[in-house]
Amino acid sequence: MFSKKHIIYSLMGVFFIGLTSCGHHEQEAARDDHFQVTDSLLNSLLVDTVKAADAKSEISLTGSVAPDETKMVKIFPMVSGVAQAVHVQLGDKVSKGQVLATLRSAEIAGFTRDLVASEADARSAKRALESTQDLYKSGLASQKDLEEAKADYQKAVAESARAGSVLSINKTNGKGYEVVSPLNGYIIDKNVTDNMQVRADNNQNMFTVADLSSVYILVNMYESDIAGVQVGDPVKITALAYPDKVFTGKIDKLFDVLDPDNKVMRARVKIDNPGNLLKPDMYADVKISAKTGVNLPAINANAVVFDNDKNYVIVVDGKAKVHIQPIKIAKRVENVAYISDGLKPGERVVASRQLYLYEALKD
Repeated sequence: MFSKKHIIYSLMGVFFIGLTSCGHHEQEAARDDHFQVTDSLLNSLLVDTVKAADAKSEISLTGSVAPDETKMVKIFPMVSGVAQAVHVQLGDKVSKGQVLATLRSAEIAGFTRDLVASEADARSAKRALESTQDLYKSGLASQKDLEEAKADYQKAVAESARAGSVLSINKTNGKGYEVVSPLNGYIIDKNVTDNMQVRADNNQNMFTVADLSSVYILVNMYESDIAGVQVGDPVKITALAYPDKVFTGKIDKLFDVLDPDNKVMRARVKIDNPGNLLKPDMYADVKISAKTGVNLPAINANAVVFDNDKNYVIVVDGKAKVHIQPIKIAKRVENVAYISDGLKPGERVVASRQLYLYEALKD
């Protein structure tokens, strides 16, 4: 038989356990409610999906500006002579057909003489042919005489055409030989001055004219960087003259030889040059976004919350349900964070007001 006192103590224990159990369930419910947000709040937030991406690394290199070889012409003299007048200076903008310099040249006088003589020979040969044709019709000249007259006339005409072509290539203005620009562009190299003697057999050009509407960036890559750079990698370029302006392009060629002097391999980037801001031989800072071949989950770096030397994101579990998820960042490239631990592709993370949610959830 149980005493009355024992029964009372037993009932009190059950009641106490019941209260404790109810309090525990109420705390769990409160905690669950604490980790939930309303549909309207969730709908007002930006939610990004974690992507599986090839991780990239940013390689910082140096380079220099070079003219586009397809839009650059080196001008050599076709004749020897003395520079009578040089009309342009280094850096000048020139137009196609513009006279750059004039030479006094004895060769030009010889070309003019040859043209005059060949034209006179052609006229004389024509008269001889006409006379031979009349004699042939009268029976006073043979078929052989007629054929020879025709051949002499054809040779005279051909020589006149050759002399005319030579003179047209070596343009003159009556005062001398004209050196003209073959395209619109800028004088980026000049090796002639007034009264300077010029020889046609000299291997040094008089001028170099380049169209700078597009230019090359020649990038210096050390051996440790070669394996990480490929054709097609996007590139961002800045110059000392314009530190706030970013020029963009892609690697379009790799030169598979090392420079014997500085032990670097060159990569080439072709970029547009609006306003001709970039000049040949300018120094350039180059940042290449190179693929690493490692697939890692990727998110927008702005979605990351940094707290107490650790990184977190707010993960959306389901409808109006979120939680704090610690993550480890393998690397950041521009505004992309590559995650080594804590997230999987396909998961969803809050990308706006995440700091507000983080502070509310961690309390």
